[in-house]
Amino acid sequence: MASPTSLRDQFLISMPHLQDRHFAHSVSYICDHSEYGAMGLVINRPSGLALTELLAHLELQPADNASFPIPIYAGGPVHEDRGFVLHRPDGPHNSWLSSHPVTEEVSLTTSLDILEAITHDRGPSEYLIALGYAGWGPGQLEQELSDNLWLSCPANLDILFRMPAEERLQAAASILGINLNLLTAHAGHA
Repeated sequence: MASPTSLRDQFLISMPHLQDRHFAHSVSYICDHSEYGAMGLVINRPSGLALTELLAHLELQPADNASFPIPIYAGGPVHEDRGFVLHRPDGPHNSWLSSHPVTEEVSLTTSLDILEAITHDRGPSEYLIALGYAGWGPGQLEQELSDNLWLSCPANLDILFRMPAEERLQAAASILGINLNLLTAHAGHA
């Protein structure tokens, strides 16, 4: 259960002056946030790898040798060899081996059975696949927010699942009424 100050099911939008190579110009979806830390996935950074290539690497055979040009995202710098699937908890077969509900409308699954279901047209209606995740230790994310490195806003399923990756950062900022192009890339304090 999320605490009242939890950022679970929120977008984390990097401020223009954040220069970290993993998070500059990024928007992340926060899957979990508690007194133990936070975990999320960067949702606007295609890795250059497509689902077809990932399936071949995992030695999974798609149905009828179908091609899946679906992009795989660079979800963050932690465990970049592990896969994560953010998805709607629906579909013909909607209970996968290692699935965790984030909200009633979004789940996170880490087991291979969801990839097999996707390749055989038995997966969720909407999904985003990432390798790696973003993680913060206890109090770390709160400190970074206090240091003005991030903005947060409620997540939006259209942005998460239906919008092209290159439009997600500005679309998330627009929820707050902010045009990131008008913000300076230099940090400052009044």
